[in-house]
Amino acid sequence: METEDGGSAPSTPVTPGTPGAPLFGGLRSERISNWRKTSLRNSFKCFSVEAWDSEEGALPPVSCALPPPPVSLARKVGAEFIGTIILIFAGTATAIVNQKTQGSETLLGLAASTGLAVMIVILSTGHISGAHLNPSVTIAFAALRHFPWKHVPVYIGAQVMASICAAFMLKVIFHPVMGGGVTVPAVGHAQAFALEFIITFNLMFVVTAVATDTRAVGELAGIAVGATVMLNILIAGGTTGASMNPVRTLGPAIAVNNYTAIWIYLTAPILGALAGAGVYSAVKLPDEDPKPHDKPLAEHSFRR
Repeated sequence: METEDGGSAPSTPVTPGTPGAPLFGGLRSERISNWRKTSLRNSFKCFSVEAWDSEEGALPPVSCALPPPPVSLARKVGAEFIGTIILIFAGTATAIVNQKTQGSETLLGLAASTGLAVMIVILSTGHISGAHLNPSVTIAFAALRHFPWKHVPVYIGAQVMASICAAFMLKVIFHPVMGGGVTVPAVGHAQAFALEFIITFNLMFVVTAVATDTRAVGELAGIAVGATVMLNILIAGGTTGASMNPVRTLGPAIAVNNYTAIWIYLTAPILGALAGAGVYSAVKLPDEDPKPHDKPLAEHSFRR
């Protein structure tokens, strides 16, 4: 504050407790501010947005957001296990009820049931485990470096155990009517293999698009994949059962001890998924800002 003669008043030593003074004299406010900015900046994930104007000019076109917390492998495997149980239970139960009621469900009902099950599981667990629900999907993602190979055995183990658990639950509930839940070919083995390969190709082509391509509408992944499953069942449900999934066949087959042509359902979906994922990766648009990858890509599959 200036005095009457225009000079400055002598400054008073500032001590802790003085009004307006820092509580701890040893820490400067600039250091605290810089520390906070540095620590927050390191924790934030930045992405470009449109610039906006302020009173003093345009602000930098950058916005920051905290990254999502990491999900432990145990939680991922748990979500994968529960999701696969829901899928296998719903799809197999509908087939059993259809047999028990002399075809009242119809092929359209069977397709809708499994498609809806896939959709709700992806929407509810996709952000946790990626919602593979299928060894073919897990292997295809790993082959294209969208999923770590070290997690493949754990995921497939969870899917197989979930399938067996769901099948034996259905065996207890619907005993002795269980035969309708097993997928067996009603045509020749070559035709059944071709159908399972093609419909799994269709499925994995769509899955790769919505799960790995940033240009695809990822928010509609559950609807897109569920609709593809429904379409595939309408195509091949009357001839092969439209498994598209080794564990969809394996669990019910173990429960009723029926392994008719099981090799088709263990091989064709895996080969079809690898082909579908590979073809989409070959035809998709290149990245806007391509960068060389010296290590596997970040984990994808319905986790944006």
